[in-house]
Amino acid sequence: MTDLSKFDPNAAGNPDNNIFSLPFTKNEAKVIIMPVPWEVTVSYHSGTARAPEHIFNASLQVDLFDLDYKDAWKEGFYMPPCDKKIQLKSDYLRKEAELYINYISQGEAVSDNKFMCKTLKEINEGSVFLNGWVYEQTKALLNDDKLVVLLGGDHSTPLGYFKAIAEKYGDFGLLQIDAHCDLRKTYMGFKYSHASVMYNAMEEINEVTKLVQVGIRDFCEEEFDYMLNSNERIISYFDKDIKERQYQGQAWHEIANEIVNHLPQQVYISFDIDGLDPKLCPHTGTPVPGGFETEQVFYLFKRILQSGRKIIGADLNEVGVSRSEWDENVGARCLFKLCNLLVAANSL
Repeated sequence: MTDLSKFDPNAAGNPDNNIFSLPFTKNEAKVIIMPVPWEVTVSYHSGTARAPEHIFNASLQVDLFDLDYKDAWKEGFYMPPCDKKIQLKSDYLRKEAELYINYISQGEAVSDNKFMCKTLKEINEGSVFLNGWVYEQTKALLNDDKLVVLLGGDHSTPLGYFKAIAEKYGDFGLLQIDAHCDLRKTYMGFKYSHASVMYNAMEEINEVTKLVQVGIRDFCEEEFDYMLNSNERIISYFDKDIKERQYQGQAWHEIANEIVNHLPQQVYISFDIDGLDPKLCPHTGTPVPGGFETEQVFYLFKRILQSGRKIIGADLNEVGVSRSEWDENVGARCLFKLCNLLVAANSL
């Protein structure tokens, strides 16, 4: 066990320590933050593959005192370095994807171009590889009785983790904070696109008994129909409907309780940061007007905990990077809250 007698949680962050300036090793930490520097299929802004290292740096400015979960950090949080092979593979395939996206955006048919057919095949194979790598990495951590927060990268990254969670815990529900449904069968020809992660979870993981989406405000008819035909396996809370209910006098507390009541006993939180108001994440991959304040989302998370449900895993994705470091500062605080929640939910 880490000796904290000489560690001052009130002092300025020490860059010689690990994330949030905490002095824990991987073996000592209860929560492992697994960085996945991957953004191959992003369709608008890039940069999120560099988010883990930027969030790590920003985390040194996060105060450890959390009024809701005061001593959760004492269980230990640790983030290993980004896997350079994964990052290099993402960088290479991202360049290929940019050429491909530019080609199809001009209305050209992929089938007419052998090079583009090869490129598409290579990108899809790369995504399959990434899913398998994430599965193996997270499975090993779960088998070592660690709690895991996956840190992307784009929102395609946690699919392998969903599968590892299913093996470890059995049936569970997904709470998705997001501006987008991510229910497209494919997007731009990419089977494992960031825009398809929840579709792939629904199709490939029977243990996901419920998907509750919150903050949705940008989606297509195909996704809407898929949700309607899910036999209520998917429940979507659209940003427009939430706000209209609030305009009519309904409290967020009531809406949050209603959302929580749709969730089963075991809950995984998938947090795409573009679910927040874009003033908080202006450099995210696909910013959309509307969205939440951070405290609204944190309150919803707290209500899950207070309901007696168990939070079994989480991810944070689509954090942008910028010269101002604003996005990564917001991301670091969202990450800290997720880590605290996991500890609190598994200490009951």
